[in-house]
Amino acid sequence: MKPEVDTYLNNLNKWQKELTRLREIIVDCGLNEEYKWMHPCYTYKEKNIVLIHEFKNYCAILFHKGALLSDQKNILVQQTENTQSARQIRFTDVSLIEELKSTIKEYIYEAIEVEKAGLKVKKKKTTNFEIPEELNQMFKESPEFKKAFENLTPGRQRGYLLHFTKPKQAKTRVLRIKKSIDRILEGYGLNDCTCGLSKRKPNCDGSHKQLESVK
Repeated sequence: MKPEVDTYLNNLNKWQKELTRLREIIVDCGLNEEYKWMHPCYTYKEKNIVLIHEFKNYCAILFHKGALLSDQKNILVQQTENTQSARQIRFTDVSLIEELKSTIKEYIYEAIEVEKAGLKVKKKKTTNFEIPEELNQMFKESPEFKKAFENLTPGRQRGYLLHFTKPKQAKTRVLRIKKSIDRILEGYGLNDCTCGLSKRKPNCDGSHKQLESVK
C-alpha cells in the first residue's frame, strides 16, 4: 500500500470510512495500489483497472473500462454524458459497501479479465457529434471563437457539444453558447476550474467557495 494513499484518506473530511473499506476490498483482489490524478488508483500489470474518489453526495469506485463490463446487477453509473469508457458504483455508507462486497469483487475480476483480453472501448469521435446550427453561425461571425473551440481537447469539445445540443429550443441553445464563449476563448472545458485555487485542476474541488466567503 502506498503512503500517499494513507495521507489522502487521513485528510478526508467525509467518506473516509467508506473509501478505506473500498481500498481494503480492492487490494484483496490482488491489484497494485498507485496514486494518480490525486486519487488512489489500482492497476494490473501497469494498466488502470479502478480508482476510488469522493464527491459531495457520494463516494465511488470507478472502473476505467466500465462500459465493457456486463453489469449484471445494473449498478454501474455513467458519470456524465461525455463519459464514454468509465463507469462508477456509487455509495453513501459503509453498510451498502458491505452488502455489495462480493459484487464489487466480481466486477473487479471481470475488469481484470477485460484488460487481460486487451479489449478497448470504441469511442465516438468528436466529428460524429452534432454541431448545432446556432454554434456554426457563431463560428461564422467570430473566426477567433471557432479557432479557440477547435484548439480545445476532443473531450472538452464533446462536453460542450452535448451541453449545447441538449435544449430543444433554439433560444436556450444560443444562451448556453453565449455563456460559454469566454470559457472557450480562455481554453477551459465546460467543467474545468477557473478560480485558480483548485488542487485538482483542471477539475473543481470547491475551493472557489473561499472566494465567495470573502465577499
